[in-house]
Amino acid sequence: MYQTDYPHAFPKDFLWGGATAANQIEGAFATDGKGLTTAEIVKKAADRQQISMGNVTKDSLREALAEQTVGDYPKRRGIDFYHQYPADIKLFAQMGFKALRISIAWARIFPNGDEKRPNKAGLKFYDNLIAEMKKYNIEPVVTLSHYEMPLGLTLKYNGWASREVVSDFTRFTQTVFERYKDKVKYWITFNEINTGAWGFHETGALEDGLTEQEKLQQRYQALHHQFIASALATTQLHEMEPEDKMGCMLARMQTYPATTDPADVLATQQANDRNLFCTDVQVRGEYPNYMNRFFAEHKIKIKMEPGDQAVLREGKVDYLSFSYYMSTVTAAGENEDLGNFSHGLKNKYLEETPWGWQIDPVGLRISLNELWDRYQVPLFIVENGIGMLEAPDSDGKIHDDYRIDYLREHIEQMQEAIADGVKLLGYLMWGPIDLISFSTSEMSKRYGFIYVDQDDEGKGSLKRTPKDSFYWYQKVIATNGKDLA
Repeated sequence: MYQTDYPHAFPKDFLWGGATAANQIEGAFATDGKGLTTAEIVKKAADRQQISMGNVTKDSLREALAEQTVGDYPKRRGIDFYHQYPADIKLFAQMGFKALRISIAWARIFPNGDEKRPNKAGLKFYDNLIAEMKKYNIEPVVTLSHYEMPLGLTLKYNGWASREVVSDFTRFTQTVFERYKDKVKYWITFNEINTGAWGFHETGALEDGLTEQEKLQQRYQALHHQFIASALATTQLHEMEPEDKMGCMLARMQTYPATTDPADVLATQQANDRNLFCTDVQVRGEYPNYMNRFFAEHKIKIKMEPGDQAVLREGKVDYLSFSYYMSTVTAAGENEDLGNFSHGLKNKYLEETPWGWQIDPVGLRISLNELWDRYQVPLFIVENGIGMLEAPDSDGKIHDDYRIDYLREHIEQMQEAIADGVKLLGYLMWGPIDLISFSTSEMSKRYGFIYVDQDDEGKGSLKRTPKDSFYWYQKVIATNGKDLA
């Protein structure tokens, strides 16, 4: 509808807060009947410029299974949130959090993934965690699968490569929906589902001995199974609690053409389309036509069962959530590593973090506008932040002005996007407390408003200390984004 005015501020009900993942904070990997997850068999990367989550083979899996302690697997220890969550939630409440994104570790509820009855101790933990959040009026935003599927499903079925996992997932979702439907309004099915095109960390499927074409075939078939599982879970939720909202989640890789050469512009358009393939399916409820050529050229044949297309149409999500950390540059025929998380060319106009992630606040506004224009559903930023090497100064405090600058610049661009007409539900900064890195499984990559005294070897007191950014974000939330100084 045409209006003569436009929004000048964040909405009154804007959800300010932070985002976490069970496998990066909880620890207690073998406590109260929990099973191993795919995240807990990945060693710390030897080089922080290289991602470690995809480097899983049959040999490395056997080695991980033989290790009964934390060993070289930092995600098994996390930051002991499993035991320290009351104090951590209290700190989040002191900042004024309106929402906190958590994930429910599937293997805490169904240790091997295929049990018929849930683990009561696992359910009790999330009962207590959600109750603690509710005590401070913090809205839970719950991810159902955040790179942490039960390892038992890899061992039994080769993860999402098998259609069998769909029924196991829907048993899990039915269980947690019934348990928490009155306590959780916002759900997310799969974290950064589009990264399933990269392999194991999302699909849980081993790739030993496969050709490059066979890897692509397996990955996209696994994604199809996840699409079906997501749609079925969305339908479950809507039938059970029509007012609750289900979202999909995208790792947004905004990319720009290297030049005005039409070949570069076309390559960029195609890269952006492939980045949005999964959200096209989950928001629009059908496979996009542009993937037909991609599948044909890569000899990929998606096996669908009768009724799958109807399931996708009926199980469309209510909102689109996404992570945004960086942008890239695309040139026709060129593709090189950009840091440890993505592929692309360097942008000479941007600075970067020690991990090679290029800092681009304006890219966030561009992404918000493009996603809103494409989908016309509410958007939700559920990850954005900067990982840095940090240690307390001589005064025992962490003076992280660089984090304040980073967040301020991104929040300013969010406000510009809202003024542009984008409907934005909230901003959940990653991660509000120092945690184990997804990409490298190290502790040295620190994102938090709260410093955790633990090093890469797990040594330290685990003492929590607010950084300067803690008090800055407290002010931002209290003024609903008006005071960013």
